[in-house]
Amino acid sequence: MTRRDLLKTMGAGFPMAAFAQVANDPMAPKSTHFPAKAKHVIFLFLNGGPSQVDTFDPKPALQRMHGKPMPTPNLKSERKTGNLLGSPFTFKKYGQSGIEVSEIFSEVGSVIDDFCVIRSMHTERPNHEPSLLLTNCGQRLPGHPSMGSWVTYGLGTENKNLPGFVVLCPGLPVLGPILWTSSYLPGVYQGAYIPNNEKEVDKLVPNLHNTRWKPEDQKRQLDLLGQLNRLQTKREGDDPQLEAGIQSMEIAYRMQTEAAEAFDISKEPEKVRESYGDGDFARGCLMAARLVERGVRMVQVYFGDDQPWDSHEDILDHRRLARLADKPIAALIRDLKQRGLLNETVVVVTGEFGRTPATEVSGLVKVQNGRDHNNHGYSSLVAGGGFRGGMVYGATDEFGFKAVENPVDVHDLHATILHQLGLDHTRLTYRYSGRDFRLTDVHGNLIQAIIS
Repeated sequence: MTRRDLLKTMGAGFPMAAFAQVANDPMAPKSTHFPAKAKHVIFLFLNGGPSQVDTFDPKPALQRMHGKPMPTPNLKSERKTGNLLGSPFTFKKYGQSGIEVSEIFSEVGSVIDDFCVIRSMHTERPNHEPSLLLTNCGQRLPGHPSMGSWVTYGLGTENKNLPGFVVLCPGLPVLGPILWTSSYLPGVYQGAYIPNNEKEVDKLVPNLHNTRWKPEDQKRQLDLLGQLNRLQTKREGDDPQLEAGIQSMEIAYRMQTEAAEAFDISKEPEKVRESYGDGDFARGCLMAARLVERGVRMVQVYFGDDQPWDSHEDILDHRRLARLADKPIAALIRDLKQRGLLNETVVVVTGEFGRTPATEVSGLVKVQNGRDHNNHGYSSLVAGGGFRGGMVYGATDEFGFKAVENPVDVHDLHATILHQLGLDHTRLTYRYSGRDFRLTDVHGNLIQAIIS
């Protein structure tokens, strides 16, 4: 670049570059394909695979046949299973809808009229990794963008001072960051990981405040760096990694003004905090409500580190786990209602698959009172955002093993969530490596019966 070109760029090029950035901001709110019922998604992930027959899918036949061999051929599971194992938990009808819910989720039962209980979910594989990828990214192999990345790519965000997609987990689930990757989508749509086992904001979001430079000094530095980066782009062409870095730095700078307050749940009234209870998952659910209130497009809350719901040895451990999940889920529904946000927020409660109605008897377990993975039939819950509450959709067989009535796969659920956000899943595409990709790949059907 000659000195004349440099002076010309300094005089006129930089303002035009700044204008172009505003005009083409990848995180700016975008038009939907059709009018949307919802604006946000809160995805509560009970990682490890909760048992449908011990939570939201009661099976009287399973109780009657407890301890006996399954009279029908045993479907393939990951490990060896034995005789039928009746649930140690009782079920009871809740709400005006009379939906039966396990005693370990009595608080969720108290708000069950807000939920659609899908009892006919099924997925492709009985092991964690491909099922986690399928549920989070729409593909059972790594290397594809997460649902949260697709949502922010399709809609942008309503608050430029916070990430459009936030992931809360105390530790890491199995597979970790590839579950919230933007992959071949621009890097600005990557999920922002926050370790919600921390209570202090400065530990939740490290390096949030710059102790060396004032905000106006940081802004000048960021502006200069952005100008230099765009000079390079003009000279050498588009660089997606460079653009992602620019966007990430700008979001990080803007987060200083709002993130500290958004993640600080101590700002909530004591009554609200008590309604959620204590623990990592409870904090995550409350943070999720605060984040969508501030315009964050999607928040995903993982229940815990690794795969806590993976009850191979003793299904009674579900009681302990439910004590940590039940109250926060119900509190989130009530709180979103109180804030006037439930109608515009889709709340999803699910795991990556369910568990077998028969006991696991593989040599890998010491206490044979647990259940193996079951991908053939399990339950997911959806509420808010135009989903019909107080209804059950689909059914598994009499023992809760296989989806037999109105089966729903993960692509169908993804397609329906996107539809509520005003996005046609077949039109939300991104061209990469010579073909158009989408969250639902070549699959997915809208579940019309569960939406208004």
